Amino acid sequence: MRLHLTFLLAALLPSAAAAADYAVPDRSDDGWAVADARSAGWDLAPFATAERNIADGTWKGVTSLLVVHRGALVYERYFNDGARDRLNDTRSLTKSLTALLVGAAIDRGLIPDAQTRVATYFADRRPFGHPDPRKDAITVEDLLTMSSLLECNDENQFSSGNEERMYVSEDWIGFALGLPIKGFAPWESKPADSPHGRAFSYCTAGSFLLGALVERATHQPLPAFSREAIERPLGIASVQWNFAPDGTAMGGGGTRLRSRDLAKLGELLRAEGQWHGKPVISRAWARAMLTVRAQARDDADYGYQIWRFRFPHGDKQQPAWAMSGNGGNYVFIVPELDLVAVITSTAYNQRFAHPQSQGIFRDVVLAALPAAAR
Repeated sequence: MRLHLTFLLAALLPSAAAAADYAVPDRSDDGWAVADARSAGWDLAPFATAERNIADGTWKGVTSLLVVHRGALVYERYFNDGARDRLNDTRSLTKSLTALLVGAAIDRGLIPDAQTRVATYFADRRPFGHPDPRKDAITVEDLLTMSSLLECNDENQFSSGNEERMYVSEDWIGFALGLPIKGFAPWESKPADSPHGRAFSYCTAGSFLLGALVERATHQPLPAFSREAIERPLGIASVQWNFAPDGTAMGGGGTRLRSRDLAKLGELLRAEGQWHGKPVISRAWARAMLTVRAQARDDADYGYQIWRFRFPHGDKQQPAWAMSGNGGNYVFIVPELDLVAVITSTAYNQRFAHPQSQGIFRDVVLAALPAAAR
């Protein structure tokens, strides 16, 4: 009788069931502090709902969900063959890591600043295809904000710079540098008429070019500079990079990291460039990345290789920065809430992937926040 009553209470009181099942994330030697979400006032019912929805296939392809609050892991679960040591293929989430590496190179004086002209690092590749003096004016910031004048749009299959065209070419650097200058159809906003003075166009070739520029500025492969500048200071021990046919690292996508290490990248930005109180990148660069630079869509803005969404939360719209990649991979960062959340997913090329992960962040993570933290 008592056993039946226990199951009945669990069914009627999902928050009680969640409290019973909740386990504080394990401590490990990777540098993460852990905390008890239950004692901190988190509502565990949304997490229980998430676990059920993932288990029964309502939410598809999710492999991990991690939440960091005030610098400590408060929730960590793996699903669908996900695991703590699994290296997740994060696709375009790599772009945010490349932006961190641009900042690390600027911090070291290896790149003067974000206004540095891209063409100066590729003098050996002249003459560029489709020569145009306006190419010489393209800056690092133009690539960081997806707003250069290169005719490059991954969301338009007819675009000269669509990433699928780059992948089937042998010379990716030549492909990016050789793109024509884009024109603007009558229904498109020119930079001068766009919010923040920038006409956004999602361009993986530009992000790849940023990584190639960092390699040339630092005189070492991007993975080696990443190990020195970001990974070792954060205690990240294992990363896999993709490469172009000529061996240049792919700064635009496909880097594989553990979920806990993705959370470290988010926490680095949340803490304004610090990890355990020690600077890894400058506060100025962390703030620069998390500054709105362009309007990407009606519902989203863009910083330096990172998105900014708005989620309904209580009686307001809550801004959240997001490293994002195909398949529904996300690192959400909300500095004003001291919050970082990681969602990894293998729903590659599925239309539901991004709405699903954004919904998990909205309906689970934000909904579960302690009342005092909202």
